[in-house]
Amino acid sequence: TSGHTRLGILNNPSSKIQEDNTAIARGILTAFLTQNSSNLRGFLSKLTKEETAKSLAAGTKIIKFLMPGMDGDAFEKKYNTLGLDVIKTHQMFCQEVLKLLPGQMAVVSNGR
Repeated sequence: TSGHTRLGILNNPSSKIQEDNTAIARGILTAFLTQNSSNLRGFLSKLTKEETAKSLAAGTKIIKFLMPGMDGDAFEKKYNTLGLDVIKTHQMFCQEVLKLLPGQMAVVSNGR
């Protein structure tokens, strides 16, 4: 959130939700919950790169992608305890309320 913009993310995965295929989604959610907005933008940009996804799939720990100035301890603690239920809840909301197909993307806008 800033004086001009508010951003939120909902996950709507197309595949079965498991720890090994949700590292980026969990990392994004964790960053939103533990970091201030000044550190968030750079981290989100880094997480959305294809080479980051490949590196995570190869076994690199997400903590290696934290930006300078981020609260690594808070991030790691929350990331390690953030279950898959929150992503499943997002998926249910996207499909039941927003009527999206699995994996379908959308932009939801709400004026302030």
